[in-house]
Amino acid sequence: MLSISSSALARLTARSRTAAAASSTSVRNMAMQAREEIEELPPNFSMDAVKPPPHGFGDQQEEDVDPMAYVRKPVSSVHSIDLSKGAISALDSAAFGPGGSVVHGRFGNVDASAAQTVPLEYLAFLRPASEGAAALREISEGGKTGTVLVYGASRPAGMSAVQLATASGNAVVAVVDGQHSGHDEMVDTVKGLTSEPGTAVAEQYALCKANFRDLVEKTVSGDDFTSFDFDSNQYQFLTDFKTNVLDYVEAYPSDLPAAVDSEQLKFTGKEKDRANFKANMSAYLSQYQPGADPIDPAQLEANFNVEQYELFKKKFVTQTTAVVSGGDGVTNIDRFAPAEIVNNMCMQPEESPDDAKPAGDYPFEFSIKNESTPTTPMTKGGPIVGAIIEVTPDLAVACEAVAAAKTLREKAEALQFLTEPQKSAFGAASSIVGLAKKAGATVRTVGGSLPGLDAVETPTEQDIQTALEGMELGDDGTSKLNYFIQVYRASDYPIYEDYAIYRANEPLSGPRQIVVTK
Repeated sequence: MLSISSSALARLTARSRTAAAASSTSVRNMAMQAREEIEELPPNFSMDAVKPPPHGFGDQQEEDVDPMAYVRKPVSSVHSIDLSKGAISALDSAAFGPGGSVVHGRFGNVDASAAQTVPLEYLAFLRPASEGAAALREISEGGKTGTVLVYGASRPAGMSAVQLATASGNAVVAVVDGQHSGHDEMVDTVKGLTSEPGTAVAEQYALCKANFRDLVEKTVSGDDFTSFDFDSNQYQFLTDFKTNVLDYVEAYPSDLPAAVDSEQLKFTGKEKDRANFKANMSAYLSQYQPGADPIDPAQLEANFNVEQYELFKKKFVTQTTAVVSGGDGVTNIDRFAPAEIVNNMCMQPEESPDDAKPAGDYPFEFSIKNESTPTTPMTKGGPIVGAIIEVTPDLAVACEAVAAAKTLREKAEALQFLTEPQKSAFGAASSIVGLAKKAGATVRTVGGSLPGLDAVETPTEQDIQTALEGMELGDDGTSKLNYFIQVYRASDYPIYEDYAIYRANEPLSGPRQIVVTK
């Protein structure tokens, strides 16, 4: 017989009552909603009656200051590096003056409106920027626009000339000198500073004078692949094809087991391996087409005309399409002998079927009978306006050595004893100067002088103002003139001044301009 104490029974009864009350309450809450009593606002209440606390809503949080944190000192001046003296430049510098004004070391007080919108680091390059503006003004007297050639496009003055010329509506062909030409990203960046049809190339490209000349001519006259006389050139295409067919037949005659180089058929192993060589070679040559029978040149010239070439091309397109697509069930993709097809067409010319449909206009498809339709608009840069040469250390040494020589032999000997970077700089700059002089255009040097070339004059107030306007930051944070600047804060760490000078004098110091702040 089971028994239970009175205390345990009381606990059990209370627990059941609590569960029932909770169940009934949950049921009533599912069917009813509590009424919200809204307190009426006083008649003189407004949204501005309650002011927010001075520290904002919520608890005021005070940031903990790290006692080991370094607080940067304010910048008072900025300097570029004078490579000739191996020290920071006092002339190519800018400093804050009294009342928030900015004083340039070479040009004096900077316009107050410009000082508010021009980064202080940019003012260290006001001289090269002004020289670039002055050179552009001198070569484009009268405001004429066209194609401008620039050497040293990754240096401050050259980069300024590229950007100012582009903003003025010129097509710029820029050459990145040997200091930065090996940096592909820098070359692409300078190319991005130009606009179509302008471009930028490395110094090594300008050494190939024929290629560089063709590039400039395409920029001047526009790169239109349909600009040549198609009616007269279609026969040149046919002549080239006939020459290639006869050369193919001569190289791979029919007495060869396959159309391969005869050197591959020679046995150079040991005599005991000759039998295996023949068996393996037969399997190897089975993947190639057989050699071609001789073609009569006179018959080829008389019967294989433009119409026959067009029919042959259609057969070739059908064959290649079947090979690429895996076969169409009709075309034999395992054997295609072009020379044999041409020989048969020479002996018995074919005619186009009467029900042949006209060929569609496919971009980039070559047709010897129909001229291709241009797919892009032709953009012309215009005649060469002039050339701007940034004087680099390698170029200055090379030009002085060549100018000191009197005879042609002495000039050749002087070039022979130059270093490779100096030779490359002289050759690339000579390509630009030669094209400019051939076009009767003006050539100016910036950042120094070179023998036989006119240096840019001292920048005028107008040139300085043009440079400052190009440096001003707009509302969107962009400007016409942009530079790749590496800042060394000597105001915080004085040793950075010496380190910046050391880095600037390094060979191939990198695609950037170094400035020091104090």
